[in-house]
Amino acid sequence: MISLTVNGRSHRVEAAPETPLLYVLRDDLGLDGAKFGCGLGQCGACTVVVDGRAVLSCLTPVAVLEGRAVTTVEGLGSPEAPGPLQAAFIAENAAQCGYCIAGMVMRAHALLSANPHPDEAEIRAAMALNLCRCGTHMRILAAIRRAAARRIAGAAP
Repeated sequence: MISLTVNGRSHRVEAAPETPLLYVLRDDLGLDGAKFGCGLGQCGACTVVVDGRAVLSCLTPVAVLEGRAVTTVEGLGSPEAPGPLQAAFIAENAAQCGYCIAGMVMRAHALLSANPHPDEAEIRAAMALNLCRCGTHMRILAAIRRAAARRIAGAAP
């Protein structure tokens, strides 16, 4: 049994220590926001946040996560009540097929948590690890700028 804290809730899962976090999130906890893209850590579709840092859940074994806080896109809001960052992605129509978006949102969340006012170069550098095959990168960058601007204006993050 492995104990995990995901989106502020404690869970005990029966999984081999080397099981990738992605599989536990999707198969055991029913959290399907993070996607299996490549399984090699090259696309970012599986990105979640662990202790404030963006990590690739397809490469992260659950054994290293005991006592650490995992946040998934489901922990930021819901379809009925999207969080501010999710709302910025919606406002900018940043999703086309939607496959990469959870990972993009989570990498942006980690960026904005560590650096609430990133410049364009910092945004681009942080997001370079996540790929969008539909080509909505410009709208994704606009969504991150929108969310950062809301923080500067004093709105909720």
